[in-house]
Amino acid sequence: MHVSLTPELENRVRAKVDTGLYNNASEVIREALRFMDAHEAWVQDIKRAHLREQLQIGLQQLDRGEGIAVDSKRSLDRLFDAIQDDRPA
Repeated sequence: MHVSLTPELENRVRAKVDTGLYNNASEVIREALRFMDAHEAWVQDIKRAHLREQLQIGLQQLDRGEGIAVDSKRSLDRLFDAIQDDRPA
């Protein structure tokens, strides 16, 4: 596989190799990809945690009787439109 980098990125990769922590550019790129994978997993974990919090809030609202009755597809469409427009339903 051949990868093209901008001159700035090439310089950054060379600088990493020059530190002695990496033997070659491939090791730098592999480490960067591992970091990217770890970062993506971390972001997904945060999103899931936030969703769980929001679901818990919604369940508590339902328990307090603060839910919105949806009795037809039309009312569901209006609810989704209101959510999308970020306005009260």
